[in-house]
Amino acid sequence: MKINITKMSTPIEEKIDQKLKVRTGMVAVSDGKSKPISMRIYLSMEVLKLQREDLEQAVNHNKPPLDSKERMIQITRQKVGGLGLSIKGGAEHKLPVLISRIYKNQAAEQCGQLYVGDAIIKVNGEYITACNHDDAVNILRNAGDIVVLTVKHYRAAKPFLQRNVDKEEKLDNATNGEVDEEWDLPNRRSISPKSGHSRHGSNTSACSTNLKKWIDVITVPLMMAYVTRYIFGTDKLRRNAFEVRGLNGARTGIIHCDDSAILSQWLKYITDNITGLTNLQMKLYNRNFGVGERIEYMGWVNEAVSNSNQPWQSYRPRFLALKGPDLLLFETPPCNIGDWSRCALTFKVYQTMFRVMRESENVDERQHCFLAQSPGKAPRYLSVETRQELLRVEAAWHTAVCSAVTHLKCKTFLVTYNGRSAGLTLDWAQGFSLSYECSGEIIWRFKFSQLRGSSDDGKSRLKLHFQELDSIAIETKELECPQLQNLLFCMHAFLTAKVAAVDPTFLTSTIP
Repeated sequence: MKINITKMSTPIEEKIDQKLKVRTGMVAVSDGKSKPISMRIYLSMEVLKLQREDLEQAVNHNKPPLDSKERMIQITRQKVGGLGLSIKGGAEHKLPVLISRIYKNQAAEQCGQLYVGDAIIKVNGEYITACNHDDAVNILRNAGDIVVLTVKHYRAAKPFLQRNVDKEEKLDNATNGEVDEEWDLPNRRSISPKSGHSRHGSNTSACSTNLKKWIDVITVPLMMAYVTRYIFGTDKLRRNAFEVRGLNGARTGIIHCDDSAILSQWLKYITDNITGLTNLQMKLYNRNFGVGERIEYMGWVNEAVSNSNQPWQSYRPRFLALKGPDLLLFETPPCNIGDWSRCALTFKVYQTMFRVMRESENVDERQHCFLAQSPGKAPRYLSVETRQELLRVEAAWHTAVCSAVTHLKCKTFLVTYNGRSAGLTLDWAQGFSLSYECSGEIIWRFKFSQLRGSSDDGKSRLKLHFQELDSIAIETKELECPQLQNLLFCMHAFLTAKVAAVDPTFLTSTIP
């Protein structure tokens, strides 16, 4: 499915509805093979919709019913605008109570079932055919928030309603009170009866002609939705295009933008909404977890999958989470608390090396890549969609490492020192210490701040270079560790946590 966002001076329209910000824009939709169909993209805080115009409604919007049967129409009164209609006639004129005007974007028009020339027979089941004009106005004003009108269309009323526009304006405004309760306040020239122009237009047909009705075709929930600019499963970027996939299986198809500026706008608005919803869900989950088990990050990434029989690698979406001391990779996002314990791929963050790949190190055309490597497990080559998201993952990683180390407190590794079995302990409070296995007596101890460097042979041999506290002398401790990579990664985690503890701005400096 392909979607093109057409060029326009203001490609994304915004409508503020209390706490909800809605953005819309015209697009063209296809499956990538057939001819695109004009549609509208509708973005709210919680959903993204693709909508098509209701052509039947558009054709018949200004065309009243062909027959003159009675119709029951329900309207919900608006706080501003009331019922959104004006009336003429009444028993004193020997005329029915006729709808003379329907105001744009207000209740009567939005219901799509009322027309100029409709006679109001009943209001909430009560006949008003014998009422004079003023009584009919008062009944409509006091009919409640949900109003059921019984109406019947009179074609013969059209000439009467279109006669003498200036007089009609005065009559409508003087008797309506439904559009704006403050119509007659001083200094409101735009709606004064004397102006001869309604604030909603000079006639009903002009107001109604511009109204379009939209029917939802595709609805994609944004909670933990997946957004990508890449051709699915590859490293090939679509030019000025993206797609959105929801947890319920709904897909937008491919959304093509006319230029990179419009693309950036849509991506930002959509990803900001997804991030906001995901963070809200994260907070709800964290109510069920202890301090050391809290979620620091969760979101979609793409993992490279090497194909042994193909000269290229493919990609699959993974849902990544940093929770307590663990890095978790899910096939699908956890939708309840129980799902968190059923993750197949788990890595301890204090035993995993996280590294952002430089552009020159990227293995293909994928951008914003990073590597997660843990001893005994295959390295995970991952990518995200934007640099901002990469910075967000990196910041969450450092926070997760610091939290994991402070809760772990210490970690001991079996080593050989001077030919004897010993234990090298990394202690959050004390630093490095070594004790022989048999006696438990501490042979030497250094603070983390005393470490000036290290070197290893990539197998088992490790040299640690410490500076004495009261001199510039460097003392080297050489040892062997069968779990060398594990030890090195853990050392890196403890040192990262120490830097963050000494300089709290270390964590915030990596946040986008």
